[in-house]
Amino acid sequence: MPNTAPDTAAVPDLAALRAALDDIDNTIHDLLIRRARIVEQVALSGKPAAFRPGREADIVRRLVTRHTGALPAQTLFRMWRELLAGTTGMQSRVIVAVCDAGPGAIITQLAREHFGTLTPLRTHASPAQALNDVTSGTATVAILPLPNEADAARDAWWATLANRTPRLHVIARLPFWAPRTEGAPMAQALVIATTPPDASADDRSLLVVELDSDVSRDRLAHSLTAAGLAPNQIVLRRDPDAPAAIALVETNGHIQDNDPRLTTLVGAVRRAVVLGGYAEPMQGERA
Repeated sequence: MPNTAPDTAAVPDLAALRAALDDIDNTIHDLLIRRARIVEQVALSGKPAAFRPGREADIVRRLVTRHTGALPAQTLFRMWRELLAGTTGMQSRVIVAVCDAGPGAIITQLAREHFGTLTPLRTHASPAQALNDVTSGTATVAILPLPNEADAARDAWWATLANRTPRLHVIARLPFWAPRTEGAPMAQALVIATTPPDASADDRSLLVVELDSDVSRDRLAHSLTAAGLAPNQIVLRRDPDAPAAIALVETNGHIQDNDPRLTTLVGAVRRAVVLGGYAEPMQGERA
């Protein structure tokens, strides 16, 4: 007669598995407590700002790259974004001003996903209101929709950003995790702060370029390329009543005010100012 008794060795011991998970949870918690204590020491080190968007980007890239197993990499990403937001909040109070006049509160959702569920948000209908919060110190950062050539004049906030006092900088682009999707592109936004961005391993910079009103996009691109600042994208605005046009240019690398390439822009370009930059967002299921 065949042996029909269950193979007890093949049946998982549920109580033992749960106990193992509890041990792992305790270990993770102990490490989080240890990490928080080190963050407290970092806060006392005299560093100029709690925000290090470039370093945060490199941390997340490193963890996603080394990740293995069945846990979705995007889950890992969400966990670390919440952790980074929480530890930044340990070092200084963070308030986010969001310009979100569109339906669905998409920009607000991007802000919440990046800066954590506990970070206070202030929502405004115009970019100027959000930027004024940062200038006045009411908010730590502003989150504004990505510039578009079809934007109304009042929404072209980038055109005057470099002239504000105190000076404001683009420091990040949202979402940092950008899954590949079919159909309409997902909403994107830029993060603005009084502190300049820090470099990561893969960056993009934004320049505001003032040029003669009759200069074509191709001529501008040629001038930029000749100076070693080949553009990835150009947003060009012309005012029929103004003597000059203005362009927002995205180019590769982490560019600072003293970059010598800025002084080699001649001819059609009247003035070029670094607006800031951001770590290149990750894409795909595992990036």
